[in-house]
Amino acid sequence: MKILIVDDEEPIRELIKYNVEKEGFLTFQAENGTSALNLARDQKPDIIILDLMLSDMSGLDVCRVLKNDSKTTHIPIIMVTAKTEDSDIVAGLELGADDYITKPFSPKVLIARIRSVLRRIQEAAKAEKDSNNINREIVVHNLRIIPLKHEVYVDNNLVQFSATEFAILEYLASHTGQVFSRKQIINEVNGDSYPVTERSIDVQILSIRRKIEQNLKKSTGSDSIIETIRGVGYRMKEPDDQTDQ
Repeated sequence: MKILIVDDEEPIRELIKYNVEKEGFLTFQAENGTSALNLARDQKPDIIILDLMLSDMSGLDVCRVLKNDSKTTHIPIIMVTAKTEDSDIVAGLELGADDYITKPFSPKVLIARIRSVLRRIQEAAKAEKDSNNINREIVVHNLRIIPLKHEVYVDNNLVQFSATEFAILEYLASHTGQVFSRKQIINEVNGDSYPVTERSIDVQILSIRRKIEQNLKKSTGSDSIIETIRGVGYRMKEPDDQTDQ
């Protein structure tokens, strides 16, 4: 497995390099956005660890370019950032990043994030070989979810969701009416050893809601589709009747 490390600070690049190579991964590095784009296209890494604060362009711009390029759009991206504002994190997730981690971070947490993202990619590839899933679709409210193709249609508009967002949305849509705690969602989507804060799930849900709302022909309030149950967690509301489906 090859990992591209993108950060303008050499000590951080070397710290990440040391820890991921200890786990058996191959690495190569970029100190700015331009170099990162060139290396991603030439080397085809299995995953990119991307800092948002770069010298020549923002990490968000790098993410946007990669996700809009057919040669690199499939490469999972983990954002590493000192920024903790929800708007920055949501912006990255909405562009297609798969996960994020804030500085300072534990190397063990970073490795866990890498393995979690790679596991989801491998599971998706395995699902493509499962003939039982070929025609499976989830239709609820204004959504049509096609797990095999990793596609979501909102009012017949194809909407892009990151791997994590897709997994959360599929899970909730498969269990309408059931309430899940943040921890339950984390365990289902990422595995019970995944060291993530509950705030991460809140950010992912916020991003999912925004994407749904932006693509509805007539706003019905995406908050009413994925409901927050105070003190407990989240659920996807059951359709009132078959016309919602």
